[in-house]
Amino acid sequence: MSLRIIATGGTFDKHYDELTGSLSFGNGHLPEIIRRARITVPIQLEQLPFLDSLDMNDADRQRICASCLRADEKSIVVVHGTDTMQKTAAVLGAAQLRKTIVLTGAMIPYEVQHSDALFNFGFACGIAQTLPHGVYIAMNAKIFTWDNVRKNRMEGVFETT
Repeated sequence: MSLRIIATGGTFDKHYDELTGSLSFGNGHLPEIIRRARITVPIQLEQLPFLDSLDMNDADRQRICASCLRADEKSIVVVHGTDTMQKTAAVLGAAQLRKTIVLTGAMIPYEVQHSDALFNFGFACGIAQTLPHGVYIAMNAKIFTWDNVRKNRMEGVFETT
């Protein structure tokens, strides 16, 4: 079994600029994260243009769907911003691809202390290899189906609808 990782940006991949106090995109963190996580299954990493998920539009979601469709792998992890992760999951769910697609992200950027990025990524990679075909969101040790999830912005967690 092999695993495809599709990186789209989001808080997960943002860099903190100490001089300006801002977050922005630079080089992706996933090559380092994959090494650090010591994942032993073969991985194909695909990096799409990095976007904050609030800046994503329908064309961006269709690009993610097209990447999933043309992937040879049947297990796919999509690293995505948390603000509109459910919208992208709905596009992928409606496409009814015969693959297991797990979206994950982070509330705190990978390079910032106490980030949830490494855990969420490892968790998503594990369950993407075991769940039946379908579209899921995996955040903070919970798995949600694409059509029964929302982000609770007050608590900073995902929950069933």
